[in-house]
Amino acid sequence: MARKGRDKSAYVVVSIILFLLFLYHRCIYDASAPVFGVSPPRTAEFRASRIIKEDPGGDPPRVGSLVIPSPVPAVSVLVPDWQVFVIVSPEYSPLAVEEDDPYTCLFENGATSPAAFAGVFPSPDRSLLVCNLPEKLRRWKQIKQPVLTRSSFLVNLTSDATNSQPPLLRWNYLVYDSLTTEDDVVLFVKGVNNRQGVNRDPFEFRCTFFTGDDPTVAVKTEVTSSVQEVFRCKRPKSPSAGEKQSVIVSLEILRPNPAIVPSVAFYSPPRHLAAPGGWKHALCASTMVFNVAKNLKEWVLYHSRIGVEKFVLYDNNSEDELQETVGNLVRQGFDVTTYFWPWPKTQESGFSHSAVFANTSCSWMLYTDVDEFLYSQSWNKDEISHLNNANLLSVLPEKGNVAQLSMACFEFGPSGRKAHPSEGVTQGYNCRKRRDNRHKSAVLLDAVDHSLLNVIHHFTMKPGYRTEKVKVNDVVVNHYKYQAWPEFRAKFRRRVSAYVIDWTKRENPNSNDRAPGLGYRAVEPADWPMRFCEVYDNGLKSLAQRWFGGRSPAGFRMAWQS
Repeated sequence: MARKGRDKSAYVVVSIILFLLFLYHRCIYDASAPVFGVSPPRTAEFRASRIIKEDPGGDPPRVGSLVIPSPVPAVSVLVPDWQVFVIVSPEYSPLAVEEDDPYTCLFENGATSPAAFAGVFPSPDRSLLVCNLPEKLRRWKQIKQPVLTRSSFLVNLTSDATNSQPPLLRWNYLVYDSLTTEDDVVLFVKGVNNRQGVNRDPFEFRCTFFTGDDPTVAVKTEVTSSVQEVFRCKRPKSPSAGEKQSVIVSLEILRPNPAIVPSVAFYSPPRHLAAPGGWKHALCASTMVFNVAKNLKEWVLYHSRIGVEKFVLYDNNSEDELQETVGNLVRQGFDVTTYFWPWPKTQESGFSHSAVFANTSCSWMLYTDVDEFLYSQSWNKDEISHLNNANLLSVLPEKGNVAQLSMACFEFGPSGRKAHPSEGVTQGYNCRKRRDNRHKSAVLLDAVDHSLLNVIHHFTMKPGYRTEKVKVNDVVVNHYKYQAWPEFRAKFRRRVSAYVIDWTKRENPNSNDRAPGLGYRAVEPADWPMRFCEVYDNGLKSLAQRWFGGRSPAGFRMAWQS
C-alpha cells in the first residue's frame, strides 16, 4: 500500500510539472498568437512575388464609404493598469466615433466596458480604442480578446459572441511598431531583450513579413542589430509596386526556443518627418509627453526664443487638451508636430524612433522633457538678453567630431508651492538642490549609432564621433522635477522608461529616478512644499520675465498665460 501511495504521489507531481511546462510554453513562446485574426506560421515558403507588393502611397485600399460591421474587426492587447488596447483593422480605420452610439468592449463572461477613442496609428491607419479589463477577469490566466461593437448592437449579442475570439495578446511579449527607412526596417519589440545592457545576438533572429490573407507564405530577412527593444533588419526584396495590401512584420526567434513574436506592426514604405523645401532645421527638440498641455506653451515659447526651430512630440496616450494646445501653437506660427505613440514604458524606443524618423528634417535634436528648460547665465546680461546671440545654436559645434553635447541638470523643488503656478513653472519654482544631477543631451542625428542605443536621454555615437560635456556656467538644464504635490504625485502612476521601476514597486529604492525619502506610496509628506530647497535661483525666472512678461489690465502676466 505504501508503495502504491508513493507511485501515485510521483504521478501527481510529474503531471503538475508537465502541466506547468505546457502553460509556460503557451504564455511565453506561443508562436501562433493571432494578429488581426491571422496566425503566423512557424515555417513558411519563400515566395516574394506573392507577398510583398509595396505601394509608394503607403495606405491600404479604400472603397468609397465602408459599412462598418459589428463586431468590428480588431486585435486587442492587455497593457499595464488593466487597460486593453483595441486596434481596429486597417480596412475599417479611421473609425468614426459617435457620442450618441459609442463603442463598447464585450468580454467572454458577458461583462462590458466602454471603449474610448485614443488616436490613430499611421501607415496604415489603425484606430485605437481603450477599454478597462473587468475586475472579474483580472485573475484569469487565459483571457480572450473582447468583441468591439457599438452600444446599440449589444442587444443582439451575448457572451457567446466571444467564443471564437483568440487569446488576448500580452504587452510583455509583442512587436508593437515598425519604421521603414531607405535601407532597412526598424522593429520595436517587447519581451526579448529584457535587461538593460544585456542584448541577444542578432543571429538568433529573423524578420518575417506576411500578409493577412495568406499566412502560409512569408518573406524572411536578416537581423543586423538587436539592442534594447530595437531590432533592425534588411528590407525584403520586392517586385515593382502592384496591388495594395497590408503586410504584417514580426520577429522570428530561431533559438533556443523557436517562435514568432505576436505582432501588431505593419510593413510600409519609407516614412520620414516632412522637411519643408527639402532643407533641414538646424535644431529640433523631441520628447515623450503625457498630459503636459498646461506646461507646453511655456516650454515651446521659451525654447523657440533660444533657437529650437521644430518640436516633435511623441504623444504617450495623453488624456488632456494636448491636440488643442498644439493646434493653437501651430496657428501662432510655431512648428510643432505630434506622433501617436501610446505604448507604455517605451521612452528609449520612442527616442530611437525619432532619431530615424526626424533625420531628414532635423540636423541636431535636443532630448529634454517638458519640465526641463535650458539656460545660460550669459543670456541674462543686459547687453545680450534681447539679441540673437542668446541662442543655443552658438553652442553647437560647427565641425569636428563632437556629435553630442551633455548638459547638467539642476533639480528644482516645490519652492513653497501647494498648487500648480498659473504663471508657469519657470516663475513658480525658484529653489533647487545645490548640486547638479544627471544630464540631458543635444545630438547630431547623422552621427547616431546604427543600433540606436540610448540611455537616459543620451545616444551611442558612430565610431569616430564623441560626446562633450558642457560647462555648467555655459548651459545648464533647469529641471522642475519636484513640483507642487498635486502635480508631482502623477509620477507614481507610470514611469516612461522601459528599464526604470515604477515607484509603487518595492525595488531599487536608491535609484536616482526616485524622489529621495519618499517611499512607495503617493502620500504627501508634511514638509513637501519646502523639500529639496537648498539654493534660491532666480536666473531663468528673471530672464523669462524680461522676454515674455508684460503689463495687462489684469496685472503683470507671462505670454503663455491664458
